Amino acid sequence: MAAFLLGAVLLIVQPQIVPSRPAINSKAETSAQSAQRELLKKTSQKNDFKENIHSNGSCRQLPQTIIIGVRKGGTRALLEMLSLHPDIAAAESEVHFFDWEDHYRNGLQWYINQMPFSYPHQITVEKTPAYFTSPEVPERVYNMNQSMRLLLILRDPSERVLSDYTQVFYNHMQKHKPYPSIEQFLIKDGELNVDYKAINRSLYYIHMQNWLKYFPLDHIHIVDGDKLIKDPFPEIEKVERFLKLSPQINASNFYFNKTKGFYCLRDSGRERCLHESKGRAHPQVDTRLLEKLHEYFYEPNKKFFELVGRTFDWHSYVAS
Repeated sequence: MAAFLLGAVLLIVQPQIVPSRPAINSKAETSAQSAQRELLKKTSQKNDFKENIHSNGSCRQLPQTIIIGVRKGGTRALLEMLSLHPDIAAAESEVHFFDWEDHYRNGLQWYINQMPFSYPHQITVEKTPAYFTSPEVPERVYNMNQSMRLLLILRDPSERVLSDYTQVFYNHMQKHKPYPSIEQFLIKDGELNVDYKAINRSLYYIHMQNWLKYFPLDHIHIVDGDKLIKDPFPEIEKVERFLKLSPQINASNFYFNKTKGFYCLRDSGRERCLHESKGRAHPQVDTRLLEKLHEYFYEPNKKFFELVGRTFDWHSYVAS
């Protein structure tokens, strides 16, 4: 009798917590449902859940908003600026729940445990830039919450490639390990090396198509990363509106630091800047090589503009 009642409860509860997407093939659907059952099982462990409730009335909860990318697009700056709003509770580190199998197998309760304590009126936000370019992530996010509001910050694809290389280069330098020049990555047999991962990450059109299979465009707000660097306040205003937040962040929260060369934050009289690893100078690249990059991204950028119904002030290829 007890087993029968438990089975009935699971049948009622499961579809409400982890909805599945109807328009996928039967094999993928079976696999997704199996994964969802495992997630639900781990999420239902009462002892774990009790640890996420604080005596002051706050609790850990699944995020209602995720910054999905793009890597080296300005995700950390966006999260720090958005955190100025009192109704935002942000996870401190990149969680990598949906793109790392070891984390995903831990289930939703593990995911909740990575979130900050927040009050019912607050929006919990996490950011993992690798989500945007990971093919399995959109469906997994959809299966968790079809109403998820997603933030995507993009910058000029060519500049993003250079920034991507720069981060890895400095990581190697800090460990006193040698690292090839950027030309060795960008050029192969005298031609642009389109297999270079940093180039693939800048093909926004391809990755965006994958997300639009599961989420409508009005659930994905694209932040102009190049504008956020030059004049952050207007871009953050748009994010506030997208998330239906009251307008709490204002222009006085930002000030330009001449020493660092970019905007820093001012919150309740306290000033802070992004980590010194942000805003590093890019390597000097031959003009002809940059032109090859601009030429390569020209058509994918056009397709991306058509896909999202807006344009960005990115380098355009002009035939000589």
